[in-house]
Amino acid sequence: MKELVIISGKGGTGKTSLSGAFAALAENHVICDADVDAADLHLLLKPTIRQRVDFLGGGQAIVRKEACSGCGRCLELCQFDAISDTFDVDPISCEGCGVCYSLCPEKAIDFPAQKCGEWFSSDTRFGPMVHARLGIAEENSGKLVSLIRREARKLAEHNRREMIITDGPPGIGCPVIASISGATAVVIIVEPSVSGLHDMLRVAELITHFTIPGLVCINKWDLNPDVTATIEKESQARGLRVVGSIPFDPIVTRAMVAGRTMVEHDEKSSFVKNIKEIWQTIMASDALMNRPENVILPVLNR
Repeated sequence: MKELVIISGKGGTGKTSLSGAFAALAENHVICDADVDAADLHLLLKPTIRQRVDFLGGGQAIVRKEACSGCGRCLELCQFDAISDTFDVDPISCEGCGVCYSLCPEKAIDFPAQKCGEWFSSDTRFGPMVHARLGIAEENSGKLVSLIRREARKLAEHNRREMIITDGPPGIGCPVIASISGATAVVIIVEPSVSGLHDMLRVAELITHFTIPGLVCINKWDLNPDVTATIEKESQARGLRVVGSIPFDPIVTRAMVAGRTMVEHDEKSSFVKNIKEIWQTIMASDALMNRPENVILPVLNR
């Protein structure tokens, strides 16, 4: 089973739009939206939810006053001033570090896991999909990413699907690491700007560190041909194959407004023909054809 992860150095590069287009073009696959902090692939694919499961993340301190001796040790230990003089815990100030729970001499503090979000197993017009919604300002997004990737793999194995297409998060942080660990290949979506080039190079360093084959797709290449040429040069220097360049076209915005993928919105346009050629290039690339199957790494704690 292969897993192709689509990521970018920053948000807003067209990553999700292309992930949706690839999902429309692929065959015998499972779709996974691993951008749990700002999930939006469902807006294009309109999934019908079949299973909804709570995601339990970090703990939050609760003082059992009947067991508390009032020694004040937790007040001394808490670096966030989350515990009042009456030993009530402010849920907003509590960072869930667990120090008070671990060092309370009376063992009068509980530390239950909190619901941080939900994950879903759904059906779409392009096949089964696993996705999630993380609560506002909640943590453990890396753990949630690892969880839904495992569920996507289980779903693919159960339904005998040959590929998982994963819409990953932007950047180089913990959620990104959780989304690419053990992947077959990564497609980096980059825009031709100085900041876009810088962000792409950071992502390139990350996938090189994890020895994951990388492919590059340049979006809106015609807005800055000089930087596009630099991106191609830097990609070649790092062993990253440029699988295609996409021109700026209002069809992308029109498709988003209509809640459809680019492929569905205007299937006969030259723009969509270019997207299809990029997808065929990705599927025929050495990164996917010659890469042995990997094992998804253990869940990250944060």
